[in-house]
Amino acid sequence: MPHAAHAERLKLLWQLATRRDLDEESRFHAMLRMACESLGMELSVLGAINGEYTARYAHDTLGALPEGTVIPKGDAICRQVLLAREPVFIDDLAAHPEFSGHRLVVEAGLRAYAGVPVWAGEEVEGVLSFLRRQPMPEPWSEVDIAYMELVSGWLGYHLAQTRQQQALERHALSDGLTGLLNRRAAEVRLDEELARARRHNEGYALALLDLDHFKSVNDRYGHAVGDEVLKVVARRIEAGLREDDWVARWGGEEFLVFLRNADMREAVFVLERLAAQVKATPVSTGAGAVQLTLSAGIGLPTNEDRSFHHAVEIADTCLYRAKANGRDRVEAQDGGGVLWPAQIIKRALRDERVVMATQPIVDLSTGVVVADEALARVRLPDGRLLPAVDFIEAAEGLGLMPEIDRIVCGAAMSRCAGKLEGGTISPDFIHFVNLSPQFLARRDLVEEMLAGAMSYCQTCGVEFGPIKPVVFEITERQFLRNLDTLEADLKPLLDFGFRLALDDFGSGYSSFLYLARLPISFLKIEGWMIANMRRERKIRAIVESLARFARQEGIITVAECIEDAETAHILREMGVDLGQGWHFGRPEVETPRS
Repeated sequence: MPHAAHAERLKLLWQLATRRDLDEESRFHAMLRMACESLGMELSVLGAINGEYTARYAHDTLGALPEGTVIPKGDAICRQVLLAREPVFIDDLAAHPEFSGHRLVVEAGLRAYAGVPVWAGEEVEGVLSFLRRQPMPEPWSEVDIAYMELVSGWLGYHLAQTRQQQALERHALSDGLTGLLNRRAAEVRLDEELARARRHNEGYALALLDLDHFKSVNDRYGHAVGDEVLKVVARRIEAGLREDDWVARWGGEEFLVFLRNADMREAVFVLERLAAQVKATPVSTGAGAVQLTLSAGIGLPTNEDRSFHHAVEIADTCLYRAKANGRDRVEAQDGGGVLWPAQIIKRALRDERVVMATQPIVDLSTGVVVADEALARVRLPDGRLLPAVDFIEAAEGLGLMPEIDRIVCGAAMSRCAGKLEGGTISPDFIHFVNLSPQFLARRDLVEEMLAGAMSYCQTCGVEFGPIKPVVFEITERQFLRNLDTLEADLKPLLDFGFRLALDDFGSGYSSFLYLARLPISFLKIEGWMIANMRRERKIRAIVESLARFARQEGIITVAECIEDAETAHILREMGVDLGQGWHFGRPEVETPRS
């Protein structure tokens, strides 16, 4: 081949190998076609050997060796290439003593053969073969052989890249310690299992398992021993499952088990058997035998479920109950039972059982009630009220805080307008309302709330100036990541005339940053500081210095969790402005204005 023609085909090969708009399959096919045509061949195939020969990619103008063709390894012409791990060239297969009777020669009439090993890293990944129906009139030139080897090298490189990518994907979807599916992979598989269950009209159960007191194992023996324990437990769980069940590492010492086509009775039997096996045999480690027990929660879906999340939430709730009831036990519940705590807020929102309670706030210098705080409560089906501490964390995790804030904020404004219109409170009376970062980030809810506030201001019978009677509380314990974003979210509220209170001041390290950056009008001192200041001199000094600082900055202080008259007296002497707590009144639920 002339030098210029050879240089041109090398250029075309390089351009093809570096194109970014091709996926790997298209690139391989294009390379095989280009090489086949350039060499004057009729068939080019990249074959893989793994116990037998498989035509993985092919450019086959004859239809002699379609992609996916599988033949025994011993019958493959390319076996000589694999044995020698070097290129093999046969000018005429019909004249070759070993291949003259080969199917491709007799039936397809193939005569010339060239085979080059394809290296992917340090391993031969397959063989690149070229064939045609005419024998070679003369041996392949060194230029053509070099070209074949270059094509083989490019293919091997891309195969190695693909294999590495697949390995990375497997790593991304598996837990590096136990080798089990990780949480991300488990969620993908759960979606697949749910689709399968619907197609076949099957049920399933999900279980969450947690090793009891595992932190003490790490603390006593070290994390290396803890890792040994987790690996052993993972293998025991796998061995104890039924044939179609599977397990994933959900996080930390927690595992998720999927039980295919299992009812409650079957699921409980499997999990109790697993728990007994783990308890019966201590785990042998480099630091000695470690005795373990596990707690498990089982959740079954309802017929209406459209995702696996409901069953996982029930399993998590049952796991929580198992631990609360003493650990080393299995708790189970189907989709129709009493739900705690993650599901309770969903049901309450659906049934309109999220209500507002209010707690009085007094002027410590006069003892007069001058404000109140709106607090979220859930009314249980039996009429009991569930305090926010029992469900707020679950609501935040489920992304339901914006809806809760919307309900409480609306109820607080309705109550304010009703009392102003009825003359039972003065226009100076302040209403504190908590707002979550999730609510503030919802522009639609903020605009809806502002529209409602405007309406209430027009109907309450009071002509307000630039300052409105509602104060929104924010807390840095909610880990507001971006203060610039927060300031932008708060601006419409401040422009309307609402003021801000920094709640739970002293609960986290960022409190002073928030105080410095945000236009805070009220500072609510964290309850633990109030509860402990009489016993701890340093805490008392901190509270006193906070009160002094706030006065200098024109910020009104509110002490939370005041439970007795002596504490109220001390705070008044310190100069704290307002007080809130059971000493002045407990939260009470009122019927909101309709």
